[in-house]
Amino acid sequence: MAEEVKKSRPAPDPNSAKYKLGQIAAKAYSDAMEAKKRGEMVGWCSSNFPVEIPATLGLYVCYPENQAAGIAARGGGERMCSVSEGDGYSNDICAYARISLAYAKLKEAPEQDMPMPDFLLCCNNICNCMIKWYENISKELGIPMIMIDIPFNPDYEVSDAETEYIKAQFWDAIRQLEEITGKKWTDERFKEVMESSGRASRMWIEATSQARHVPSPFNGFDLLNHMAVMVTARGTKEAGDAMETLLKEYKDNHDKGVSTFRAEEKYRIMFEGIACWPWLRVTSTGLKSKGINMVTTIYADAFGFIYDDFDGMCRAYANVPNCMNLEHSRDKRIKLCKDNHVEGLLVHTNRSCKLWSGFMPEMSRQIGEACKIPVASFDGDQADPRNFSEAQYDTRVQGLMEIMEANKGGNK
Repeated sequence: MAEEVKKSRPAPDPNSAKYKLGQIAAKAYSDAMEAKKRGEMVGWCSSNFPVEIPATLGLYVCYPENQAAGIAARGGGERMCSVSEGDGYSNDICAYARISLAYAKLKEAPEQDMPMPDFLLCCNNICNCMIKWYENISKELGIPMIMIDIPFNPDYEVSDAETEYIKAQFWDAIRQLEEITGKKWTDERFKEVMESSGRASRMWIEATSQARHVPSPFNGFDLLNHMAVMVTARGTKEAGDAMETLLKEYKDNHDKGVSTFRAEEKYRIMFEGIACWPWLRVTSTGLKSKGINMVTTIYADAFGFIYDDFDGMCRAYANVPNCMNLEHSRDKRIKLCKDNHVEGLLVHTNRSCKLWSGFMPEMSRQIGEACKIPVASFDGDQADPRNFSEAQYDTRVQGLMEIMEANKGGNK
């Protein structure tokens, strides 16, 4: 009997945005690995710490949240969480933290390795769990931790007083890093990094905004993968080039009437919350099978930072989703829903992220009323697969679809 010949996948197009973005994300880790081998100091950095600071200083940093998402998406989340839980960490804390604490102990993970840190860069504009997570790693590994405190903002604008408070901490962090690493800050290099970060951010936000077209020229779940570059390499020229390619592709898709959403787009929703990484394929296909395209999410746009100077950078990092009040957060989401012709809101009630999930019942109610769209939620977790039920997810999505369909009928 003749052996069956397996069909090989076509080689990826090296000029495509998907290929370029994948290479940049991988290179961020491989470059850090090589730097560590050369004896250079490498840091671990929280995702909304100002990347411009280590980039300007020429430091290599890796992102534990990004690594934890990668480990979870490749099936290692439960194993790593169990290691931390075995050491006494509660399964009520963030699964990213549990995976990271386990990695700090094991120093390896087949799903995604990264070099061990010589210093830690922490910023609490995401959550306060981040502080204790990094403090524990600092103590366990005996390495310095640089902490930037960005207060919760009860107002719409970032005040001059808050800007000055944050700026003083940014400069203190820079001085500490200079002392720890021997690297030196220059305003000329900062200007280059600022311009690269701004260009990448503008291209990224303009690319995500192409979902305003009906049908959308892309599958919204694409953004969840592409955004890794905005976390790990935002301050590089290569990131801006790749995001420009992505924008061009989305514009071309619209002009040609095609999309990376491989189904008929019958309904358009906003996805609220961090992705359910262990069940990404299930959550994506569960929508696509019903013709539901996730056209927007605040999670993706959160990593677009646009500013003109150092003070502007301070204000930008005080304006991330988890650092602003409910009304400001709500209005940003309402704008995304209206700009992108959203017909329903699907909320991930994420066991790991108490801060984000805690204010969502009230916020989603207000968004639903303001936009006159139905809201459905499902239970899950950003990295621990044990907190998700596929049956519940399907039921909630089915209910959301039925209301959206009824609304379409009512508008005829």
